[in-house]
Amino acid sequence: MSGSSLDAAYFDGIFGADDDPWDLATSDYEAAKFQHTHDVVAGRRYNRALEIGCAHGVLTGQLIGLCDTMLAIDISTKALAKARERVGNRPGLSLQCMAFPRETPDPGPAFDLVILSEVAYYWDVADLARAANWLREAIASGGRVILVHYTGETDYPHSGDDAVEALWAELGADFAVVTEERRNRYRLDLWEKRR
Repeated sequence: MSGSSLDAAYFDGIFGADDDPWDLATSDYEAAKFQHTHDVVAGRRYNRALEIGCAHGVLTGQLIGLCDTMLAIDISTKALAKARERVGNRPGLSLQCMAFPRETPDPGPAFDLVILSEVAYYWDVADLARAANWLREAIASGGRVILVHYTGETDYPHSGDDAVEALWAELGADFAVVTEERRNRYRLDLWEKRR
């Protein structure tokens, strides 16, 4: 896959062909990764959270309990239909179809948690710059962004490492590293916006 793959038809095809294309709901690896993600951010309560690329809501369901409100977005309407089945109408949770970073949430109170799990490597250079600019403006002082990405070889526009490093190159002056961990097949980064 070359260039940006922010194409709804591509992701709808993936979710239309397989109920659980990346084994998000069934694999021990994914379950451990989601638990790790939860545990890293669980030390505080979040007023307004955004999950970018929620797929069919497995991680969403684990994180909503830490948040007063959460907006979970995905480019695929088929993925969002599965997310609605999984997480239902939980209080404070909103699901929305959006091709981030070309489309962004309506302005409102700043987010104090943004979740980027297995999504940034799909963005081309222009999309990574767009995402960084939006994150800089949309995250509250003291707010956090957690990034969790596969570190193996991909056919996406970037590797997980390259995508995270590109975002950090744009955001490092405004954020501090809270956690930077490498596990089997993935990396987890937690950044906090400087006050």
